[in-house]
Amino acid sequence: MAERRTAIVVGGGIAGFASAVSLARAGWAVTVLERAAAFGEVGAGLAITRNGMAALDALGVGEAVRATGWQTVSAGIQDPAGRWLIRMPDTARVRATTTIWGVHRGRLHAALWQAAEDADGVELVTGAEVTDLQPGHPGGAAATVSWRGAAGTDTRQAGLVVAADGVQSVVRERLFPEIRARYSGSTSWRAVVADTDFDGRLVQVWGPGAEFGAVRISEQEIYWYGYFQHAQGAVFEDEAAAAGRRFAGYPSWARALVAATPEDRLMRHDVHHLPDALATYTRGRVVMVGDAAHAMLPTSGQGASSALEDGVCVGRLIGAPVADGGDLATALATFDQARRPRCQQLARLSAVAARFGADLEGGWRQPVRNTLLRLTPGAVLGRAGGSIVGWTAP
Repeated sequence: MAERRTAIVVGGGIAGFASAVSLARAGWAVTVLERAAAFGEVGAGLAITRNGMAALDALGVGEAVRATGWQTVSAGIQDPAGRWLIRMPDTARVRATTTIWGVHRGRLHAALWQAAEDADGVELVTGAEVTDLQPGHPGGAAATVSWRGAAGTDTRQAGLVVAADGVQSVVRERLFPEIRARYSGSTSWRAVVADTDFDGRLVQVWGPGAEFGAVRISEQEIYWYGYFQHAQGAVFEDEAAAAGRRFAGYPSWARALVAATPEDRLMRHDVHHLPDALATYTRGRVVMVGDAAHAMLPTSGQGASSALEDGVCVGRLIGAPVADGGDLATALATFDQARRPRCQQLARLSAVAARFGADLEGGWRQPVRNTLLRLTPGAVLGRAGGSIVGWTAP
């Protein structure tokens, strides 16, 4: 008998909607459970690399995202005085690996949400707080998910559960209680501001204990972030003034972006990640995706793109084979073998980038690091990124 083609996706973020769309395209009936009272992604901007755009194309939403975003390239890395540590050459070969699409996070989420709404067989449930989960067994019992919402409680069975409920995943806590998110030691300001004189290419600034970056996300908007070491949970009386002080010694274009940010448009969140890797991304009939599986530091710029890849692979490596009568256990193993090594490598690269970037303190380490970077041709780093952004959908 063919595997039951019903799935529950826990979490209505980027990874969750990507998984739902991918499963629906494979013929599954999908229920998406979102804890928030309404669907909507709060956030500023992000940079989608070529692999992320390949995933969006596989989901059928690539053109919609291109229409709302901005295609550009990575220009390189500066020091706080505005001197180039690494400058990417403007060649076709380098552009192939450094091309990015700056996108407002909310618009990316809206495109995925719309694709899920338009797909056959997708049910969207808001205000759903998962209270219990039984993972079932690939060759036997179905998975069971219980949740509480405005209409009361509900319990359903499913042939597959996709855990896409973020870095503080309830599903992960239940199935892998030994793996917990930890505070990274850094926090991040983020904002989208009206256009300034900033030219729009992705530029990063590495300073002692901090990283600043910016990229254009539309014809009229620039997204910037300021990632810096800070005590967990500590707040500033005036966040905008604090950001101005923290980056006062940075290049003029960075100071202009901070100064152009109204306080009510400035967001800040403490950055958590999963320093301890999961031994498997599956348990019973449950598959872990996105930050629930591999929350990484933002220093590689691969969080959203890797989540999109996960979503595509849920549909193509699990959904489609099982819909064709294949074995779920085999499909889950295939997914784990395809995704876990890659995502854990990306997480390690993020940690390395943080150690040499935002986490590097002042003193002698800064000039030594800066000298090494200046001696490294930008083209070499551009080519090194080929294995990351060269991902193609299965």
